[in-house]
Amino acid sequence: MGTLEIVVRSRTNSVFTRRYDGTLGGREPDELVVEEPLTIRLDDQQVSSTMRTPGHDFELAVGFLHAEGVLEPDWVTGIRYCGTGSPVESEFNVVSVETGGRAPAPIARLGSISSSCGVCGSEAIETLTERLRVLPPYEPWDPALLADLPDRLRSMQPLFDSTGAVHAAAAVDRDGRIRVAREDIGRHNAVDKVAGRLLLDGELPATELALVVSGRASFEMAQKAWAAGYTALVAVSAPSALAVTTSRRAGLTLVGFTRNGRAKFYSPSEMV
Repeated sequence: MGTLEIVVRSRTNSVFTRRYDGTLGGREPDELVVEEPLTIRLDDQQVSSTMRTPGHDFELAVGFLHAEGVLEPDWVTGIRYCGTGSPVESEFNVVSVETGGRAPAPIARLGSISSSCGVCGSEAIETLTERLRVLPPYEPWDPALLADLPDRLRSMQPLFDSTGAVHAAAAVDRDGRIRVAREDIGRHNAVDKVAGRLLLDGELPATELALVVSGRASFEMAQKAWAAGYTALVAVSAPSALAVTTSRRAGLTLVGFTRNGRAKFYSPSEMV
């Protein structure tokens, strides 16, 4: 599905600041990333709210819902900005994904989430993983390629270059080509935007793609990678213990501390 967004939102605001470097300097402009709430609705039922960087909101909504297990790729019949009034009245901060009633009722776990953490509670963790099956067998990834992916992602972060305040995620193929890259103030939002784009393009499950993220590999990064069908997850920083456990359950290749061509492999079992 080639659903497009026609609304262009500012992703940065310019403010004046004063730099201190031994002495207090004069006023100078500084670019700050915009952070606004987004309410996600499924068949006009409110599912969740998250703080995000405006842009690629439709992708974020469907990527989030798919990772939560309440949306299948072929269920989407439409996506629109909406709310109790017009899109303008809601300041384009409400997105409704339509399935014609095929989607199940939202589960109770879904609620308000911040831009830094989308999952909490052992019950929520079990709910998100119990429906997922072990990834099917796949060709092992080239370690040298995976170790190089964060450097390739760094070249796709213009918003970070101007603000220094956002995370990035990308889907990369086995030739090292970045297929989709997205930035957001929330790590999980960037991941959902990438998955959402792939879903709308009919490219999930992403069995021949690796997911690379600019920060650490938390449980939710591993869970979202597993749900989207990626066979490798590459993080610049460390994984959590739960992310390692989850990746091993999934059969997902998990790589951390990926810098300057070096990396640590945590799963699958044949890599450690």
